[in-house]
Amino acid sequence: MMNTKNNCILLIVCIFFAAVGYAQNSGPGTWFQYFGNQKINRKWNWHNEVQYRDHNFIGDINQLLLRTGIGYNLSENNNNILLGYAFIQSHTYVDSVNKITKNENRIFQQFITKVQLNTFYFVNRFRIEERFLTDDYKTRFRYFLSVNKPLNKKAMEKNAVYLSAYDEIFLNFQSPVFDQNRLYGGVGYCFNNNVRVETGYMAQMFKDRTESQFVIMFFNNLPF
Repeated sequence: MMNTKNNCILLIVCIFFAAVGYAQNSGPGTWFQYFGNQKINRKWNWHNEVQYRDHNFIGDINQLLLRTGIGYNLSENNNNILLGYAFIQSHTYVDSVNKITKNENRIFQQFITKVQLNTFYFVNRFRIEERFLTDDYKTRFRYFLSVNKPLNKKAMEKNAVYLSAYDEIFLNFQSPVFDQNRLYGGVGYCFNNNVRVETGYMAQMFKDRTESQFVIMFFNNLPF
């Protein structure tokens, strides 16, 4: 058991440092993400989230995102509705040297449903965002579908190493309708039933370009 745990951690560490080396050499962005979901009682939960997004590996900030919300379970562990708020500060290059800073406030509503099929764990998320930008207002719809597959266990439990993939599409209520699409693949490790770490690669596709991101995620009390 100890060898399995050590090998899983070593795999995560190797992928992490490979991502670091590649990011420093080629310049894709890196996203550091924390997701927390604390249970208030049987029906209510508190979501909390911090994301630091960098133009390179670290030290050249692209975006800081803080998100929180209160959720309600429609059924035990499978269907949840949530009302939340997010603050986003973006640092965008206007040329090769200079950046501008813009703040955004969001209100969002979402519905999450979870399904387990054999050893595959699926999450569907439907989200609507009201976006209060520095000089504009926009409304956006997001659909997120993810799947996790443990490799050395039958469940997403302590000492499980797993593969992870997701796709998320963003659609504006205004023109242009298509905003972006995010396609991700990675590997993770469960320290216990509530805490896990994950790292992977994401292609962020816009209408006129595609950006690559290395993603490093920490989850606290989020079942699969």
